[in-house]
Amino acid sequence: MVVLTAVVAIGALTFLLASLLILANRKLYVAEDLRIDVVEEMLPHANCGACGYPGCRPFAEALVSGVVAPGKCSVSNDPGREAIADYLGIAVGAQARIVARLACAGGSNVARNRARYRGEPSCLAAAQVAGGGKGCYWGCLGYGDCERACDFDAIDMNSHALPVVDSAKCTGCGDCVDICPKDLFSLHPEDHRLWIACKNLEQGDAVLAACEVACTACERCVVDAPAGLISMRDNLPVIDYSRPHGTRVPIERCPTGAIVWIDDEAGALRGAASRKILRQGALPEAPS
Repeated sequence: MVVLTAVVAIGALTFLLASLLILANRKLYVAEDLRIDVVEEMLPHANCGACGYPGCRPFAEALVSGVVAPGKCSVSNDPGREAIADYLGIAVGAQARIVARLACAGGSNVARNRARYRGEPSCLAAAQVAGGGKGCYWGCLGYGDCERACDFDAIDMNSHALPVVDSAKCTGCGDCVDICPKDLFSLHPEDHRLWIACKNLEQGDAVLAACEVACTACERCVVDAPAGLISMRDNLPVIDYSRPHGTRVPIERCPTGAIVWIDDEAGALRGAASRKILRQGALPEAPS
């Protein structure tokens, strides 16, 4: 009798809860716009987050609701963005491509190590041991964590253990920014061509013993740039990209090439006064 009562009670409770769920579903149900599925299929399915949304599905929802324009997707191509715009009957929208930039040019042929690191070949691991073995404390450690973290094959380690970003493949997802223990990567509009390829905060030519392409805080770029474009902060030039910055003039007199002009085809271009880099082999370890 007790068992039967328990079974009846549980059955009644189940029926009651099921009825409440059905009623709540009818009252609270919101029909989803079928266009969301169509738009999601038209997106590249990269789920990179470069658009500012956690994935292509939320971005598709934002597109259908009119919150953003298709141009916000930096991974898709022009025909793909135009197809979405045509389907939704909206403007494509202008959006500058966002890409990753590296604030270091200190490869093994121009930058010395001050110690030998014997451990897990990872920048994150090496940085735990007194900041890594690089002579320049702020320099790239060269173990390729950023290359491995990039799901779009947009980063390759060159022959001097320095990451090189392929802007054509970069989606601006920010994975390299998150993984780098030296905070050398940052995301910028692709038209930010004038670039400080260094994060060294020391002043004077003494820094060149650790890295031959380090910024020495000579301020020549500040003097040569249009007024207000470049200023010094903690012994490092800072570019104000809110001002017109389409000029190569500030790179020309830089003695080390720490400020460069980034070209899509040729890569980082150095100024005429910069010392030529001829060495292909690695520099010997810095004396203790």
